[in-house]
Amino acid sequence: MQKIADVKYASAVLQWDQETYLPPKGNDFRGRQLATLSEIAHEQFTTEAMGALLQELSSKEDLNDKEKINVQLSLEDYNRNRKLSSDFARRMSEAVNASYHAWVKARNDNSFAGFQQPLHALIALKKQESDMLGYEQHPYNALMNEYDKGLTVATADGIFTNLKPQLLSLIESIKNKSQVDNSFLHQYFDKDAQWKFGIEILKQIGFDFEAGRQDLSVHPFTTSFNNQDVRVTTRIDENDFGNMTWSCIHEGGHALYEQGLPTEEYGLPLSEYCSLSIHESQSRLWENSIGRGLPFWQHNFKLLKTFFPQQCTNLTVETFYKGINKVEPSLIRTEADELTYHFHVMIRYEIEKMLIDGTIAAKDIPAYWNEHYKNYLGVTVPDDKRGCLQDIHWSHGSFGYFATYSLGSIIAAQLYTSIEKENESVNREIAKGNTTAILNWLRQNIYQYGRQHTSGQLCKNITGEPLNSKYFIDYATKKFTGIYDI
Repeated sequence: MQKIADVKYASAVLQWDQETYLPPKGNDFRGRQLATLSEIAHEQFTTEAMGALLQELSSKEDLNDKEKINVQLSLEDYNRNRKLSSDFARRMSEAVNASYHAWVKARNDNSFAGFQQPLHALIALKKQESDMLGYEQHPYNALMNEYDKGLTVATADGIFTNLKPQLLSLIESIKNKSQVDNSFLHQYFDKDAQWKFGIEILKQIGFDFEAGRQDLSVHPFTTSFNNQDVRVTTRIDENDFGNMTWSCIHEGGHALYEQGLPTEEYGLPLSEYCSLSIHESQSRLWENSIGRGLPFWQHNFKLLKTFFPQQCTNLTVETFYKGINKVEPSLIRTEADELTYHFHVMIRYEIEKMLIDGTIAAKDIPAYWNEHYKNYLGVTVPDDKRGCLQDIHWSHGSFGYFATYSLGSIIAAQLYTSIEKENESVNREIAKGNTTAILNWLRQNIYQYGRQHTSGQLCKNITGEPLNSKYFIDYATKKFTGIYDI
Protein backbone atom coordinates (compact mmCIF):
# COMPACT_ATOMS: atom_id res chain seq x y z
CA MET A 1 0.00 0.00 0.00
CA GLN A 2 2.88 2.36 0.75
CA LYS A 3 4.48 1.65 -2.63
CA ILE A 4 1.17 2.45 -4.34
CA ALA A 5 0.96 5.66 -2.29
CA ASP A 6 4.49 6.55 -3.44
CA VAL A 7 3.34 6.39 -7.07
CA LYS A 8 0.17 8.40 -6.37
CA TYR A 9 2.04 11.12 -4.50
CA ALA A 10 4.75 11.27 -7.15
CA SER A 11 1.89 11.97 -9.55
CA ALA A 12 0.56 14.61 -7.15
CA VAL A 13 3.94 16.39 -7.18
CA LEU A 14 3.80 16.57 -10.99
CA GLN A 15 0.23 17.90 -10.81
CA TRP A 16 1.22 20.55 -8.25
CA ASP A 17 4.08 21.62 -10.54
CA GLN A 18 1.67 21.69 -13.48
CA GLU A 19 -0.44 24.32 -11.72
CA THR A 20 2.43 26.41 -10.38
CA TYR A 21 5.68 26.35 -12.42
CA LEU A 22 5.30 24.15 -15.51
CA PRO A 23 6.31 26.01 -18.71
CA PRO A 24 3.52 26.01 -21.33
CA LYS A 25 5.40 23.81 -23.80
CA GLY A 26 5.66 21.06 -21.18
CA ASN A 27 1.89 20.49 -21.10
CA ASP A 28 1.65 17.54 -23.46
CA PHE A 29 4.46 15.47 -21.97
CA ARG A 30 3.26 16.27 -18.46
CA GLY A 31 -0.15 14.92 -19.42
CA ARG A 32 1.50 11.71 -20.62
CA GLN A 33 3.53 11.36 -17.41
CA LEU A 34 0.46 11.85 -15.22
CA ALA A 35 -1.55 9.34 -17.25
CA THR A 36 1.23 6.74 -17.00
CA LEU A 37 1.56 7.11 -13.22
CA SER A 38 -2.21 7.00 -12.82
CA GLU A 39 -2.36 3.79 -14.83
CA ILE A 40 0.52 2.21 -12.88
CA ALA A 41 -1.04 3.04 -9.49
CA HIS A 42 -4.39 1.63 -10.60
CA GLU A 43 -2.79 -1.55 -11.95
CA GLN A 44 -0.81 -2.09 -8.75
CA PHE A 45 -3.86 -1.66 -6.54
CA THR A 46 -6.27 -3.83 -8.53
CA THR A 47 -4.19 -7.00 -9.05
CA GLU A 48 -5.68 -10.40 -8.20
CA ALA A 49 -2.89 -10.83 -5.64
CA MET A 50 -3.87 -7.61 -3.84
CA GLY A 51 -7.49 -8.75 -3.70
CA ALA A 52 -6.50 -12.17 -2.33
CA LEU A 53 -4.26 -10.54 0.30
CA LEU A 54 -7.00 -8.17 1.47
CA GLN A 55 -9.55 -11.00 1.60
CA GLU A 56 -7.16 -13.10 3.66
CA LEU A 57 -6.45 -10.25 6.06
CA SER A 58 -10.14 -9.43 6.47
CA SER A 59 -10.78 -12.93 7.82
CA LYS A 60 -7.98 -12.81 10.41
CA GLU A 61 -8.97 -12.69 14.08
CA ASP A 62 -5.69 -11.39 15.52
CA LEU A 63 -5.66 -7.87 14.04
CA ASN A 64 -5.93 -4.84 16.31
CA ASP A 65 -8.70 -2.26 15.77
CA LYS A 66 -6.67 0.04 13.55
CA GLU A 67 -5.43 -2.84 11.42
CA LYS A 68 -8.99 -4.10 10.98
CA ILE A 69 -10.19 -0.66 9.85
CA ASN A 70 -7.28 -0.27 7.40
CA VAL A 71 -8.03 -3.69 5.89
CA GLN A 72 -11.78 -3.08 5.71
CA LEU A 73 -11.44 0.32 4.02
CA SER A 74 -8.71 -0.91 1.69
CA LEU A 75 -10.94 -3.78 0.61
CA GLU A 76 -13.81 -1.34 -0.05
CA ASP A 77 -11.44 0.81 -2.13
CA TYR A 78 -10.14 -2.26 -3.96
CA ASN A 79 -13.62 -3.51 -4.88
CA ARG A 80 -14.59 -0.04 -6.10
CA ASN A 81 -11.42 0.41 -8.14
CA ARG A 82 -11.78 -3.06 -9.69
CA LYS A 83 -14.90 -1.72 -11.37
CA LEU A 84 -12.70 0.72 -13.30
CA SER A 85 -10.09 -0.66 -15.70
CA SER A 86 -6.50 0.59 -15.84
CA ASP A 87 -7.17 1.72 -19.39
CA PHE A 88 -10.09 3.78 -18.11
CA ALA A 89 -7.87 5.32 -15.41
CA ARG A 90 -5.37 6.33 -18.11
CA ARG A 91 -8.06 7.78 -20.40
CA MET A 92 -9.51 9.73 -17.49
CA SER A 93 -6.09 11.16 -16.62
CA GLU A 94 -5.49 12.16 -20.25
CA ALA A 95 -8.92 13.78 -20.48
CA VAL A 96 -8.34 15.70 -17.24
CA ASN A 97 -4.98 16.97 -18.52
CA ALA A 98 -6.50 18.14 -21.82
CA SER A 99 -9.44 19.69 -19.98
CA TYR A 100 -7.25 21.53 -17.46
CA HIS A 101 -5.06 23.18 -20.10
CA ALA A 102 -8.12 24.03 -22.21
CA TRP A 103 -9.66 25.66 -19.13
CA VAL A 104 -6.55 27.77 -18.44
CA LYS A 105 -6.50 28.96 -22.08
CA ALA A 106 -10.27 29.56 -22.14
CA ARG A 107 -9.97 31.67 -18.97
CA ASN A 108 -7.18 33.71 -20.54
CA ASP A 109 -9.27 34.11 -23.72
CA ASN A 110 -12.41 34.79 -21.65
CA SER A 111 -14.37 32.37 -23.82
CA PHE A 112 -16.13 29.14 -22.78
CA ALA A 113 -16.02 27.94 -26.40
CA GLY A 114 -12.42 26.74 -26.06
CA PHE A 115 -13.29 24.66 -22.99
CA GLN A 116 -16.58 23.21 -24.22
CA GLN A 117 -15.36 20.21 -26.22
CA PRO A 118 -12.69 18.94 -23.76
CA LEU A 119 -15.25 19.34 -20.95
CA HIS A 120 -17.87 17.47 -23.00
CA ALA A 121 -15.41 14.57 -23.42
CA LEU A 122 -14.62 14.57 -19.72
CA ILE A 123 -18.31 14.57 -18.74
CA ALA A 124 -18.86 11.54 -21.01
CA LEU A 125 -16.15 9.71 -19.04
CA LYS A 126 -17.67 10.77 -15.70
CA LYS A 127 -21.04 9.38 -16.83
CA GLN A 128 -19.27 6.16 -17.77
CA GLU A 129 -17.59 6.14 -14.36
CA SER A 130 -20.99 6.44 -12.63
CA ASP A 131 -22.28 3.46 -14.59
CA MET A 132 -19.17 1.40 -13.87
CA LEU A 133 -19.22 2.16 -10.14
CA GLY A 134 -22.96 1.54 -9.88
CA TYR A 135 -25.55 3.61 -8.03
CA GLU A 136 -29.07 3.68 -6.67
CA GLN A 137 -31.67 6.26 -7.71
CA HIS A 138 -29.40 8.90 -9.30
CA PRO A 139 -26.13 8.53 -11.29
CA TYR A 140 -24.69 11.54 -9.48
CA ASN A 141 -24.76 9.52 -6.22
CA ALA A 142 -21.85 7.39 -7.47
CA LEU A 143 -19.68 10.49 -7.90
CA MET A 144 -20.74 12.15 -4.63
CA ASN A 145 -19.81 8.97 -2.79
CA GLU A 146 -16.22 9.36 -4.02
CA TYR A 147 -15.88 12.60 -2.04
CA ASP A 148 -18.11 11.86 0.93
CA LYS A 149 -18.93 8.23 1.66
CA GLY A 150 -22.70 7.73 1.78
CA LEU A 151 -23.61 11.25 0.61
CA THR A 152 -26.57 11.21 -1.79
CA VAL A 153 -28.62 13.60 -3.89
CA ALA A 154 -31.55 13.03 -1.52
CA THR A 155 -29.47 14.12 1.49
CA ALA A 156 -27.97 17.18 -0.23
CA ASP A 157 -31.34 18.21 -1.69
CA GLY A 158 -32.90 18.00 1.78
CA ILE A 159 -30.20 20.20 3.32
CA PHE A 160 -30.42 22.82 0.56
CA THR A 161 -34.24 22.83 0.70
CA ASN A 162 -34.07 23.59 4.42
CA LEU A 163 -31.22 26.10 4.16
CA LYS A 164 -32.45 28.18 1.22
CA PRO A 165 -35.55 29.91 2.73
CA GLN A 166 -33.74 30.71 5.98
CA LEU A 167 -30.82 32.25 4.11
CA LEU A 168 -33.17 34.26 1.88
CA SER A 169 -35.02 35.56 4.95
CA LEU A 170 -31.79 36.70 6.64
CA ILE A 171 -30.48 38.29 3.42
CA GLU A 172 -33.80 40.11 2.96
CA SER A 173 -33.51 41.55 6.49
CA ILE A 174 -30.03 42.80 5.70
CA LYS A 175 -31.20 44.46 2.47
CA ASN A 176 -33.43 46.77 4.50
CA LYS A 177 -30.51 48.05 6.58
CA SER A 178 -27.73 50.51 5.83
CA GLN A 179 -24.93 48.75 3.96
CA VAL A 180 -21.57 48.44 5.68
CA ASP A 181 -18.51 49.97 4.05
CA ASN A 182 -15.78 47.71 2.67
CA SER A 183 -14.17 50.20 0.27
CA PHE A 184 -10.95 49.95 2.28
CA LEU A 185 -10.45 46.45 0.84
CA HIS A 186 -10.27 47.86 -2.69
CA GLN A 187 -7.31 50.19 -2.42
CA TYR A 188 -3.84 49.45 -3.78
CA PHE A 189 -2.10 46.74 -1.74
CA ASP A 190 1.43 45.89 -2.84
CA LYS A 191 1.80 42.29 -4.01
CA ASP A 192 4.98 41.55 -2.02
CA ALA A 193 3.54 43.07 1.15
CA GLN A 194 0.38 40.99 0.78
CA TRP A 195 2.49 37.87 0.30
CA LYS A 196 4.47 38.52 3.49
CA PHE A 197 1.29 39.31 5.43
CA GLY A 198 -0.25 36.03 4.27
CA ILE A 199 2.83 34.09 5.40
CA GLU A 200 2.57 35.68 8.86
CA ILE A 201 -1.11 34.72 9.15
CA LEU A 202 -0.37 31.12 8.10
CA LYS A 203 2.38 30.88 10.72
CA GLN A 204 0.06 32.30 13.35
CA ILE A 205 -2.68 29.69 12.84
CA GLY A 206 -0.11 26.91 13.09
CA PHE A 207 0.93 26.03 9.52
CA ASP A 208 4.33 24.33 9.72
CA PHE A 209 6.63 25.77 7.03
CA GLU A 210 9.15 23.02 7.79
CA ALA A 211 6.48 20.63 6.47
CA GLY A 212 5.01 22.77 3.70
CA ARG A 213 5.21 25.85 1.50
CA GLN A 214 3.02 28.40 -0.24
CA ASP A 215 3.08 29.39 -3.93
CA LEU A 216 0.92 31.28 -6.42
CA SER A 217 -1.59 29.66 -8.79
CA VAL A 218 -4.56 30.59 -10.99
CA HIS A 219 -6.95 29.06 -8.45
CA PRO A 220 -5.94 28.61 -4.77
CA PHE A 221 -5.60 24.98 -3.70
CA THR A 222 -4.00 22.65 -1.17
CA THR A 223 -2.20 19.43 -2.00
CA SER A 224 -0.48 16.92 0.24
CA PHE A 225 2.22 14.36 -0.56
CA ASN A 226 2.39 13.26 3.09
CA ASN A 227 1.88 15.06 6.38
CA GLN A 228 5.48 16.30 6.23
CA ASP A 229 5.00 17.97 2.83
CA VAL A 230 1.76 19.90 2.39
CA ARG A 231 1.59 22.69 -0.23
CA VAL A 232 -0.85 25.59 -0.37
CA THR A 233 -1.29 28.21 -3.07
CA THR A 234 -2.93 31.60 -3.14
CA ARG A 235 -3.59 34.34 -5.67
CA ILE A 236 -3.03 38.06 -5.23
CA ASP A 237 -5.00 41.01 -6.58
CA GLU A 238 -3.28 44.29 -5.75
CA ASN A 239 -6.64 46.07 -5.77
CA ASP A 240 -8.52 43.56 -3.60
CA PHE A 241 -7.00 42.70 -0.24
CA GLY A 242 -9.68 40.09 0.50
CA ASN A 243 -8.72 37.91 -2.46
CA MET A 244 -5.43 36.79 -0.94
CA THR A 245 -6.18 37.03 2.78
CA TRP A 246 -9.13 34.69 3.13
CA SER A 247 -7.99 32.26 0.46
CA CYS A 248 -4.77 32.05 2.50
CA ILE A 249 -6.65 31.26 5.71
CA HIS A 250 -9.03 28.89 3.87
CA GLU A 251 -6.22 26.85 2.33
CA GLY A 252 -4.34 27.03 5.62
CA GLY A 253 -7.28 25.28 7.27
CA HIS A 254 -7.06 22.47 4.71
CA ALA A 255 -3.30 22.24 5.22
CA LEU A 256 -3.49 22.03 9.02
CA TYR A 257 -5.75 18.98 8.60
CA GLU A 258 -3.29 17.30 6.23
CA GLN A 259 -0.30 18.10 8.46
CA GLY A 260 -2.17 16.60 11.41
CA LEU A 261 -2.90 13.18 9.89
CA PRO A 262 -1.10 10.19 11.46
CA THR A 263 2.48 9.73 10.20
CA GLU A 264 2.63 6.03 11.07
CA GLU A 265 -0.36 5.23 8.82
CA TYR A 266 1.23 6.57 5.60
CA GLY A 267 -0.22 4.84 2.54
CA LEU A 268 -3.17 3.41 4.48
CA PRO A 269 -6.75 4.71 4.86
CA LEU A 270 -6.13 5.93 8.41
CA SER A 271 -3.56 8.41 7.03
CA GLU A 272 -6.20 9.93 4.74
CA TYR A 273 -8.79 12.61 5.47
CA CYS A 274 -12.31 11.58 6.46
CA SER A 275 -14.19 13.18 3.56
CA LEU A 276 -14.36 16.37 1.51
CA SER A 277 -17.22 17.68 3.68
CA ILE A 278 -15.04 17.36 6.78
CA HIS A 279 -12.08 18.82 4.87
CA GLU A 280 -14.18 21.82 3.85
CA SER A 281 -15.39 22.19 7.43
CA GLN A 282 -11.76 22.72 8.41
CA SER A 283 -11.10 25.40 5.80
CA ARG A 284 -14.42 27.17 6.49
CA LEU A 285 -13.92 27.02 10.26
CA TRP A 286 -10.58 28.81 10.01
CA GLU A 287 -11.67 31.15 7.21
CA ASN A 288 -15.02 32.23 8.65
CA SER A 289 -15.63 31.17 12.27
CA ILE A 290 -12.14 32.42 13.15
CA GLY A 291 -10.72 34.45 10.23
CA ARG A 292 -13.80 36.64 9.76
CA GLY A 293 -14.42 36.91 13.49
CA LEU A 294 -13.85 40.05 15.56
CA PRO A 295 -11.48 38.40 18.09
CA PHE A 296 -9.04 37.33 15.36
CA TRP A 297 -8.74 40.89 14.09
CA GLN A 298 -8.60 42.43 17.54
CA HIS A 299 -5.22 40.76 17.64
CA ASN A 300 -4.17 41.04 13.96
CA PHE A 301 -5.30 44.60 13.26
CA LYS A 302 -1.97 45.89 14.61
CA LEU A 303 -0.12 43.56 12.19
CA LEU A 304 -2.32 44.77 9.34
CA LYS A 305 -1.49 48.41 10.11
CA THR A 306 2.22 47.56 10.25
CA PHE A 307 2.13 46.18 6.72
CA PHE A 308 -0.36 48.68 5.28
CA PRO A 309 -0.27 51.90 7.35
CA GLN A 310 -1.53 54.16 4.56
CA GLN A 311 -4.48 51.91 3.69
CA CYS A 312 -5.50 51.70 7.38
CA THR A 313 -5.57 55.45 8.02
CA ASN A 314 -8.75 56.35 9.94
CA LEU A 315 -9.80 52.66 9.93
CA THR A 316 -10.94 51.04 13.20
CA VAL A 317 -11.00 47.32 13.93
CA GLU A 318 -14.81 47.46 14.27
CA THR A 319 -15.20 49.08 10.84
CA PHE A 320 -12.77 46.54 9.40
CA TYR A 321 -14.70 43.62 10.97
CA LYS A 322 -18.02 44.81 9.58
CA GLY A 323 -16.53 45.50 6.15
CA ILE A 324 -14.95 42.07 5.74
CA ASN A 325 -18.36 40.54 6.51
CA LYS A 326 -20.32 42.66 4.04
CA VAL A 327 -23.29 40.73 2.64
CA GLU A 328 -23.82 41.51 -1.01
CA PRO A 329 -24.57 39.24 -4.00
CA SER A 330 -21.50 38.90 -6.21
CA LEU A 331 -20.08 37.02 -9.17
CA ILE A 332 -17.13 35.11 -7.70
CA ARG A 333 -17.73 32.16 -5.35
CA THR A 334 -14.36 32.29 -3.59
CA GLU A 335 -14.91 35.96 -2.74
CA ALA A 336 -18.56 35.63 -1.68
CA ASP A 337 -19.83 36.43 1.80
CA GLU A 338 -20.91 33.64 4.13
CA LEU A 339 -24.61 33.89 3.24
CA THR A 340 -24.75 34.35 -0.53
CA TYR A 341 -21.90 31.82 -0.87
CA HIS A 342 -24.35 28.94 -0.61
CA PHE A 343 -26.26 30.06 -3.71
CA HIS A 344 -23.01 29.87 -5.70
CA VAL A 345 -22.70 26.27 -4.51
CA MET A 346 -26.35 25.41 -5.22
CA ILE A 347 -26.05 26.60 -8.83
CA ARG A 348 -22.99 24.43 -9.49
CA TYR A 349 -24.57 21.47 -7.69
CA GLU A 350 -27.71 21.69 -9.86
CA ILE A 351 -25.61 21.99 -13.04
CA GLU A 352 -23.54 18.93 -12.13
CA LYS A 353 -26.58 16.78 -11.38
CA MET A 354 -28.08 17.65 -14.76
CA LEU A 355 -24.82 17.13 -16.66
CA ILE A 356 -24.50 13.65 -15.21
CA ASP A 357 -28.14 12.61 -15.73
CA GLY A 358 -28.12 14.11 -19.24
CA THR A 359 -30.70 16.87 -18.69
CA ILE A 360 -28.23 19.42 -20.04
CA ALA A 361 -24.91 19.18 -21.93
CA ALA A 362 -21.64 21.13 -21.71
CA LYS A 363 -22.81 23.57 -24.39
CA ASP A 364 -25.76 24.59 -22.17
CA ILE A 365 -23.64 25.59 -19.16
CA PRO A 366 -23.11 29.32 -19.88
CA ALA A 367 -26.80 30.03 -20.51
CA TYR A 368 -27.97 28.03 -17.47
CA TRP A 369 -25.27 29.60 -15.29
CA ASN A 370 -26.09 33.16 -16.30
CA GLU A 371 -29.85 32.63 -15.91
CA HIS A 372 -29.51 31.20 -12.41
CA TYR A 373 -27.05 33.83 -11.22
CA LYS A 374 -29.75 36.32 -12.16
CA ASN A 375 -32.51 34.29 -10.47
CA TYR A 376 -30.65 33.26 -7.30
CA LEU A 377 -28.37 36.24 -6.71
CA GLY A 378 -29.82 39.01 -8.85
CA VAL A 379 -26.49 39.64 -10.61
CA THR A 380 -25.79 39.85 -14.33
CA VAL A 381 -22.81 37.78 -15.47
CA PRO A 382 -20.71 40.02 -17.77
CA ASP A 383 -18.39 37.38 -19.26
CA ASP A 384 -17.32 33.73 -19.03
CA LYS A 385 -14.20 34.39 -16.93
CA ARG A 386 -16.32 35.83 -14.14
CA GLY A 387 -19.02 33.27 -14.87
CA CYS A 388 -18.77 29.59 -15.68
CA LEU A 389 -14.97 29.56 -16.13
CA GLN A 390 -14.14 30.83 -12.65
CA ASP A 391 -13.71 27.44 -10.90
CA ILE A 392 -11.04 24.84 -11.61
CA HIS A 393 -13.01 21.80 -10.40
CA TRP A 394 -14.65 20.66 -13.65
CA SER A 395 -11.34 20.85 -15.49
CA HIS A 396 -10.02 18.35 -12.91
CA GLY A 397 -13.00 16.05 -13.42
CA SER A 398 -14.11 16.81 -9.85
CA PHE A 399 -17.82 16.18 -10.28
CA GLY A 400 -19.66 15.40 -7.03
CA TYR A 401 -17.56 17.88 -5.03
CA PHE A 402 -19.47 21.16 -4.80
CA ALA A 403 -22.14 20.24 -2.25
CA THR A 404 -19.32 19.57 0.23
CA TYR A 405 -18.57 23.31 0.33
CA SER A 406 -21.95 24.11 1.85
CA LEU A 407 -21.89 20.99 4.01
CA GLY A 408 -18.45 22.08 5.22
CA SER A 409 -19.79 25.46 6.35
CA ILE A 410 -22.67 23.78 8.18
CA ILE A 411 -20.35 21.28 9.90
CA ALA A 412 -17.89 24.09 10.78
CA ALA A 413 -20.61 26.00 12.64
CA GLN A 414 -21.64 22.84 14.50
CA LEU A 415 -18.03 22.06 15.45
CA TYR A 416 -17.30 25.61 16.54
CA THR A 417 -20.36 25.58 18.79
CA SER A 418 -18.88 22.50 20.49
CA ILE A 419 -15.49 24.21 20.83
CA GLU A 420 -17.10 27.23 22.53
CA LYS A 421 -19.10 25.00 24.89
CA GLU A 422 -16.00 23.08 25.93
CA ASN A 423 -13.77 26.17 26.20
CA GLU A 424 -15.65 29.31 27.20
CA SER A 425 -12.49 31.42 26.99
CA VAL A 426 -11.62 30.41 23.42
CA ASN A 427 -12.60 33.74 21.82
CA ARG A 428 -10.66 35.69 24.47
CA GLU A 429 -7.63 33.53 23.64
CA ILE A 430 -8.02 34.24 19.91
CA ALA A 431 -8.14 37.99 20.69
CA LYS A 432 -4.72 37.54 22.32
CA GLY A 433 -3.34 35.80 19.22
CA ASN A 434 -3.56 32.28 20.61
CA THR A 435 -5.29 29.71 18.37
CA THR A 436 -3.32 26.75 19.73
CA ALA A 437 -6.25 25.48 21.81
CA ILE A 438 -8.40 25.26 18.67
CA LEU A 439 -5.70 23.46 16.70
CA ASN A 440 -5.18 20.98 19.54
CA TRP A 441 -8.95 20.36 19.77
CA LEU A 442 -9.11 19.64 16.04
CA ARG A 443 -6.09 17.33 16.23
CA GLN A 444 -7.68 15.40 19.07
CA ASN A 445 -11.22 15.21 17.68
CA ILE A 446 -10.69 15.03 13.90
CA TYR A 447 -7.17 14.78 12.52
CA GLN A 448 -6.02 11.68 14.42
CA TYR A 449 -8.86 9.49 13.11
CA GLY A 450 -8.11 9.69 9.38
CA ARG A 451 -10.86 7.79 7.54
CA GLN A 452 -11.95 5.78 10.58
CA HIS A 453 -15.43 7.36 10.55
CA THR A 454 -17.81 8.73 7.92
CA SER A 455 -18.67 12.45 8.05
CA GLY A 456 -21.96 11.74 9.77
CA GLN A 457 -20.40 9.43 12.37
CA LEU A 458 -17.58 11.85 13.12
CA CYS A 459 -19.98 14.78 13.47
CA LYS A 460 -22.20 12.82 15.87
CA ASN A 461 -19.23 11.52 17.88
CA ILE A 462 -17.93 15.06 18.40
CA THR A 463 -21.10 17.10 18.84
CA GLY A 464 -23.59 14.47 20.03
CA GLU A 465 -25.85 15.21 17.06
CA PRO A 466 -25.97 14.34 13.37
CA LEU A 467 -25.27 17.08 10.82
CA ASN A 468 -27.74 19.88 11.53
CA SER A 469 -28.02 23.19 9.62
CA LYS A 470 -29.60 24.80 12.72
CA TYR A 471 -26.14 25.64 14.08
CA PHE A 472 -25.09 27.47 10.93
CA ILE A 473 -28.34 29.46 10.84
CA ASP A 474 -27.98 30.33 14.56
CA TYR A 475 -24.34 31.36 14.05
CA ALA A 476 -25.13 33.43 10.93
CA THR A 477 -28.19 35.08 12.51
CA LYS A 478 -26.29 36.10 15.63
CA LYS A 479 -23.31 37.37 13.66
CA PHE A 480 -25.11 39.34 10.96
CA THR A 481 -27.90 40.79 13.11
CA GLY A 482 -25.07 42.25 15.18
CA ILE A 483 -23.18 43.62 12.18
CA TYR A 484 -26.28 45.09 10.54
CA ASP A 485 -28.11 46.07 13.73
CA ILE A 486 -31.22 44.09 12.76
